[in-house]
Formats: sequence, structure tokens, C-alpha cells
Amino acid sequence: MRTRAAPTRAELLRSRRLLARVEKGAALLARKREALVRELFPLARPAAEARRAIGLAATAAYRAELAALAAHGEAGVAATAWPARELAVEVSVQRVWGLAVPRLGALPTWDRDLAARGTAPGPTGPALFEAANRFERLAAELLDAAARELHVRALGQALARTTRQLHTLEQRVAPELRARIAAIARALDEREREEHTRLRQLRHHRGPA
Repeated sequence: MRTRAAPTRAELLRSRRLLARVEKGAALLARKREALVRELFPLARPAAEARRAIGLAATAAYRAELAALAAHGEAGVAATAWPARELAVEVSVQRVWGLAVPRLGALPTWDRDLAARGTAPGPTGPALFEAANRFERLAAELLDAAARELHVRALGQALARTTRQLHTLEQRVAPELRARIAAIARALDEREREEHTRLRQLRHHRGPA
């Protein structure tokens, strides 16, 4: 935005109206940012704890897989993955200041016993059973954290975008408008003073009536 504009009263009024709208928009963005921070702050710690839990569950699962591979080989481990399992998760959308935030519904039960998996106890063995349990717990941790991660990511992106917009209005647009208004006002004042000077000179040359 350029600070130079035609030094007219119409331009002065237009710039003042525009500045009022910018200030109103900045105030609205500031309230939106505060609301997003209030929404995001309580989710930060649980999200961090969920990431740590995922890391621990992944470490335990892959260690159990290595033990199962050592005991049964790659073919034996792969055989326990059949048949494939399908799980459905309900996804809903919540609105926060016009922002669509996804939420997951009730999560399915992941842990299963040997009967539920349809595998025989003898060929399966404790190593495969432990590895399967660990990966099912890891999957549960991932899905449980997915809802928080989606929520936190959406709120974080909206907060960053709102902060940039607010910074632009407060640090660039509003100062340039104020500078434009001040420049026009000075030009109008100077023009008015010159006009008064000309009028006084004209009266002086004409003399008394």
C-alpha cells in the first residue's frame, strides 16, 4: 500500500474509513487468535505424551518382532498376519471459529486373544503372540493419537495463519494508512493556510471597502 494519495478531503475520509475497517478486522483477528490459543493449549501436553507413548510402544513392538523372527523366521511371522483385519472408525467435524477440526468417534478394540485371531496355540508360540499383541497396542496408540494430532495440527495451522494476518494488519497496513492520513491532513492544512494567506493579501491590496 502506498502512503501517497491525492490530498483531497474525499480521499482523507476514504482513508479514515478504511483504517477503521482495518482496526476492526485486527481486533477480530486478535480475539480469534486468543480463542485458538485457549483451544490449543490444553491439547499440547496430551499430544506430547501421546507421541512419547507411541515411541515406547513402537520400540517394544519391533523388539518383539525381532524375537519372533528369530524364533519362527520371516515366513512364520508373515503367516500370522492372515486373514486381513478391517476396522472402521467414525470421523466427525467440529467447528472452531469457522475452522473445520476433525474428530474420531469411538475407537475399535484392538487387543485379541488366540481364538479371536484364528491361530493355533502350538505353531504360534509365545514370541509371535507377544509380537502380535505389541503391534495391536501400537496401532491402538497411533489411532488414539491421530485424533489429537489432527486437532492440534489444524489448530496450529489456523493459529499461524491468523497471527500472520494480524501482524500484516497491525505492522504494515494500519501504519501505512495512518501515514497516508497524516500526509493528506498536512497537505490540506498547508493548502488552507496558503488560501488564507492569499485572501489576506487580496484584502490588503484592495484596501478598505
